[in-house]
Amino acid sequence: MTNIIGQQAASLYQNTAKIATNGGLVSSGTQDQVSFGSLIKAGVEKVVETQKASEKMSADAVMGKADITDVVQAVTEAEVTLQTMVAVRDKVIGAYQEIMRMPI
Repeated sequence: MTNIIGQQAASLYQNTAKIATNGGLVSSGTQDQVSFGSLIKAGVEKVVETQKASEKMSADAVMGKADITDVVQAVTEAEVTLQTMVAVRDKVIGAYQEIMRMPI
């Protein structure tokens, strides 16, 4: 179980790296920079996509079309993805609050 979570965390990191290098580029002059908004949007879309896949797998299990191990793996992946997104959200909010406390 721990190995699966580790693999999923590594996969999420790789997906984020791919988004940062390919998917969220905004041209500005001579250099390409990652748009923060597009990076967040892609992350949220990934969370929604994972949640939908988990729900579909659970529904398939209820109908007898999916193996229980596949369901557990899909639900675990959805949980890890959501926890990662919540952790990122908490860090962004913490950074914003820290900036707001800075004297001008």
